[in-house]
Amino acid sequence: MPNGNKKFIVRLTKNERQELLNLTKKGCLPARKMLHMQILLRADISRQGNNWNDERIAQTLDISTKTVCRVRQAFVEDGLDVALNRREHKNFKPRKLGGNEEAHLVALCCSKAPEGACRWTLRMLANKLVELDIVENISHEAVRQTLKKMNLNLG
Repeated sequence: MPNGNKKFIVRLTKNERQELLNLTKKGCLPARKMLHMQILLRADISRQGNNWNDERIAQTLDISTKTVCRVRQAFVEDGLDVALNRREHKNFKPRKLGGNEEAHLVALCCSKAPEGACRWTLRMLANKLVELDIVENISHEAVRQTLKKMNLNLG
């Protein structure tokens, strides 16, 4: 595909190109970052660049053309740093239970089950954590995952 039809054209400055070349010589970088540097160097249309098309870059680096397009897009829209480094997750949710809350959960699991039950269930544990004001709200699934992480078994 000719460069005129590409939506995201990589044009590295001399400083950016030199920075990428210096980084590739270090050899002690994450593989993903190294791959993105190689994509940008090959896709560069400046005078010093290779000006390869996406298919040739993908075939040479044994990756998909979508990866090449995503790296191009990240570089054009957000700059070199974003194109090389991982973005922070947008849907990150902090844990409901911290260390103190987990300790309360373990203590509850080890305690005697409530009257009328032979053992604690996940839902009963979740309800009890809310009832004791240890957490504002929590699902039985969050309780299950926490117990699994700590290798605890209700059975």
